Amino acid sequence: MRSITVHGLADEVYELLKKRAESEGRSLNRTTKGLLHQALGVEEPVRDHRDDFADLFGAWTEEELRDFERATSDLRRVDPEDWQ
Repeated sequence: MRSITVHGLADEVYELLKKRAESEGRSLNRTTKGLLHQALGVEEPVRDHRDDFADLFGAWTEEELRDFERATSDLRRVDPEDWQ
């Protein structure tokens, strides 16, 4: 995907974009892209939203997963006495 910069954007247009983004709960960038797609009659690509959370969750290595599984293995065991 390409990036562009828009120079000389009128304050009124910026404020309207900002208000639209806030009302839709979207970023200014995503709102602008959506409006461009709409104006040009091009569908927005379907996004894989997992990338939106990558900075919050990250990813484990195989070794980290094995360590976690080992450390929490007792949590997968059901004790029948707990259900009486």
